[in-house]
Amino acid sequence: MDMLPKPASGRLPLIVTGGSQQSPEWIAGHGDGWMLYPRALETQARILDDWRAHTRALGRGVRPAMQPLYIDLSPDPDAAPEPIHLGLRGGVRALRHYLETLEAIGVNHVALNLRFNRADIDDTLYRLADDILPAFSPQGETRP
Repeated sequence: MDMLPKPASGRLPLIVTGGSQQSPEWIAGHGDGWMLYPRALETQARILDDWRAHTRALGRGVRPAMQPLYIDLSPDPDAAPEPIHLGLRGGVRALRHYLETLEAIGVNHVALNLRFNRADIDDTLYRLADDILPAFSPQGETRP
């Protein structure tokens, strides 16, 4: 099999999804990153801390951690968060706080999924661009 374009590093990075029927030690030793499913924050923090301890022990340094997140943004920016399947429903302030908490426990990338979003998609995308993304931009940039 041939792959185009070729990986810039000479090899294709391996991102492990979930547990992939492997031990955390195996994932730490072979994975270039880990995509975990959403869990309670305390559980997610513990899993990430353990995994990163294994990668450090193997001399592999910090690897990126990712997770998906289904969201349903409420029109009320102050709406309290409530759980939905693999995500949350609530206002933009609750979502921003949740994402900041994920960042604090070591999640490097969150893939926002709008499958369960009940609001207009264009409106939701503008709200994400205006009210969420600037909090995670190095310079606090907003869209043009």
